[in-house]
Amino acid sequence: MSAPQEIKTASARAMLLGPALVFMAMVFFLPIWTVLVQSVSDPAISNALPATVAAVAEWDPHTAPTIAMQEALAEDLRAIDDPQILGDVVRRLNSQQAGFRTLISRTSGALNRLADDASIDLVAIDPRWDDPIYSQAIAATMSPTTDRFLLAAVDMARDAAGNIGTVGPDVSANRDTFLRTFAIAATVSLVCLLIGYPYAMLMASSRGWVRGVLIASVLLPLWTSLLVRTAAWYVLLQDKGLINSALQWVGLIDEPLGLLFSRTGVVIAMSHVLLPFMVLPIYSVLLTIPPNLGPAAASLGANPIRSFLHVQLPLSSLGIASGSLLVFMSAIGYYITPALIGGPTDQMISSLIAFFAMGSANWGMAAAFGVLLLIPTLLLYVAYDRVTSRTNGRST
Repeated sequence: MSAPQEIKTASARAMLLGPALVFMAMVFFLPIWTVLVQSVSDPAISNALPATVAAVAEWDPHTAPTIAMQEALAEDLRAIDDPQILGDVVRRLNSQQAGFRTLISRTSGALNRLADDASIDLVAIDPRWDDPIYSQAIAATMSPTTDRFLLAAVDMARDAAGNIGTVGPDVSANRDTFLRTFAIAATVSLVCLLIGYPYAMLMASSRGWVRGVLIASVLLPLWTSLLVRTAAWYVLLQDKGLINSALQWVGLIDEPLGLLFSRTGVVIAMSHVLLPFMVLPIYSVLLTIPPNLGPAAASLGANPIRSFLHVQLPLSSLGIASGSLLVFMSAIGYYITPALIGGPTDQMISSLIAFFAMGSANWGMAAAFGVLLLIPTLLLYVAYDRVTSRTNGRST
């Protein structure tokens, strides 16, 4: 191939791949990068109090606050004309050291009443400014980057000396919510595997219109809104819903089962929603297994159970891994189903993300939870990629 032809081929490939790469960057890489940056971003103090940050940087934390620090802080507080910015400063400093809410409000109000050429004495406005602990709090929060969101997401924090420690269960229970999220996701994956594998075997072994009906039964729920399916389970799982009424009618139970607002209801509803993501990967792998392997194993003396365990199950392991990975990664991020079907002790990490993002506008905490959910997802993907690479290498 000549050089001009190679250039034309490279240009054609770039034109074909360009839109796809731009799309990937816009909808995948850029959002992830934004979340990563937001989870370690803490610019409230550095942006609002630049002169104070510069003065505190030259201050010995073991000594009393200097006059230069007081003058810089007064200059910064006078320059803030946006109540929202001042509120962000107050919230950030008060989270580091209690008492800043009243301290900043009183100081800002007093400074606004002073003349521009009046002498500044913050200690006269409030004696607490003479206490180094408040200046130390400003020094601890002046960095535009922080790890406090990521630490708080796993119930940890730094003390006044900068050492990392665990907070008490009465302060935060995020770690328990993480464990609950992974436990529910693992349970849903197991339930989907126990139901989905036999169903996929039935699909692969059937023919004609029977296979078409079985495939349609798996695909049809995907064409229905997730909210509609969850709302349907909300009706079915009630004490007087169809499930409890049917069980009472056949005499299996005397009193309604507590399926709604319980962990059992959450697992049932999520398993129904995510079952197609387990069935379809297993089914696609089972179709590639030669149908004569079962009779061949039987001719060698293997009973059906041994034939399944030693022939079909190992050959379908990639489908099991793919389905389990899809179900688990989807389950750990579920929000609507646990919110509607589960009780207070069944909420997952997604509910905390929704609360911090929309309820308290704490984007740093919401991003930190998102990052901590992204890490196990990436690790699972890397593990799956290694397993599939080794398997494909052996098969080749």
